[in-house]
Amino acid sequence: MTRPLRGLTVTDVVVRYGATVAVDGVSLAVAPGEIAALLGPSGCGKSTLLRAVAGLEPLAEGTVAWDGQDLGGVPVHKRRFGLMFQDGQLFAHMSVARNVGFGLAMAGLRGEARQAKVTALLELVGLEGFGGRDVTTLSGGQAQRVALARALAPEPRLLLLDEPLSALDADLREALRGQVREILHQAGTAALWVTHDAAEATAVADRTLRLAAGRLVA
Repeated sequence: MTRPLRGLTVTDVVVRYGATVAVDGVSLAVAPGEIAALLGPSGCGKSTLLRAVAGLEPLAEGTVAWDGQDLGGVPVHKRRFGLMFQDGQLFAHMSVARNVGFGLAMAGLRGEARQAKVTALLELVGLEGFGGRDVTTLSGGQAQRVALARALAPEPRLLLLDEPLSALDADLREALRGQVREILHQAGTAALWVTHDAAEATAVADRTLRLAAGRLVA
């Protein structure tokens, strides 16, 4: 008997904008707990592919599946995928703890249970004791770790990261690569990490997939 597919499976995915083919027949897989990097130059279609996996871009052809279940027609908020972008997109009017706990509150987790989860996540990302701080007082690296904690809070089965370190300076990017990799492995979360930086892909990922002109080339 054939074993069922586990994790993310992208099969022959095509994304078009009018006559322009942004993603051209891409197939890939990410196993549970695996970190895969999607590497390529600007404009090659890697962010578009990430958005298609998330359900933010419609597929012209192909399928996106999890554990063999086709996610066509499944809305973004029901895919149980987390998203993290290069600027973190933190809520400036909220404290660190409220940012991290935002998804938990939306899911109905309240009181001490939510507080305990937020405390554990801040400890995981190395920001123990930062819960009461205003996010506008954080350094760039601290803000991205808060964004990571917030993305991990709902326990996504897959985390989609779009150039999450590119807005930081070179020294900080290098320092955070290993930290984020360790955090993701500790959390046991599968991840698809988009980057244009080969050194970053090597540092964070278990496996690197190369994209060029909308096609997977290696």
